[in-house]
Amino acid sequence: MADKDGYVLRVEGFCPVCEQASTFASRDEWLRDHYLCLNCNAQPRERALFSVLTELRPNWRELAIHESSPCTAASRRLAEAPGYVASQYDPTIPWGSGPPEGGWTSQDLEAQTFTDESFDLVVTQDVLEHVFAPDRALAEIARTLKPGGLHICTVPIVNKQKPSVRRAGRKADGTVQHLLEPVFHGNPMDPNGSLVTVDWGYDIAAYWDRASGLSTTIWTIDDASRGIQAEYIEVLVSRKLGVPDLSGDTPPRPPKRGFLRKLFG
Repeated sequence: MADKDGYVLRVEGFCPVCEQASTFASRDEWLRDHYLCLNCNAQPRERALFSVLTELRPNWRELAIHESSPCTAASRRLAEAPGYVASQYDPTIPWGSGPPEGGWTSQDLEAQTFTDESFDLVVTQDVLEHVFAPDRALAEIARTLKPGGLHICTVPIVNKQKPSVRRAGRKADGTVQHLLEPVFHGNPMDPNGSLVTVDWGYDIAAYWDRASGLSTTIWTIDDASRGIQAEYIEVLVSRKLGVPDLSGDTPPRPPKRGFLRKLFG
């Protein structure tokens, strides 16, 4: 039941995106899209993403960051980092170039123009349910990450415990093959929206790891004080493993024989 102002849910708390006390409120029962921070308009999935980001990389403003298809309050916050690079999928201009007004570079996630090990952090918010070859996109993300770098991602895990299912594919001639009824999500670059190509399940982490060679963890947060309450707001974190350079360390001395006999004898 809505309150006198028409809100079905309204909670006071602290927004991880704008980093200030705020009110979270929604006039619609579908909280994923409508439960907004009244300061910065961040949605629950953005608040979940920033909660994870600031826990794992509290120095994120000092990092080299690539975000694909930015268009959210979280994107505006990430853009505060001097090393932030935004990209959009725009095949009407050469890959790696940008519009005259600047602000982003055109990139195909499946074949990026960035050099190897360019970024400490890659962020994709509700992007990887729209690519036709997620394995290629994930491999490219891994290629562009520095050792120890993170891919932090939101994607609606609509199938939950059920297997992931492909909704649409790409034929050899580049045309789309619809395997299920077409579903589109909003796209600031295309008034027709973005076609959903995969309905992901919790097997997403195993797929992520196999395709990218990274190590993935799914974060699930339910926290009213941060306004993180809704469907499909899991955050995936994929880490690029790096071998530390220990060449300057002196190896420990082996224990004396008497100690070994005492320990194992």
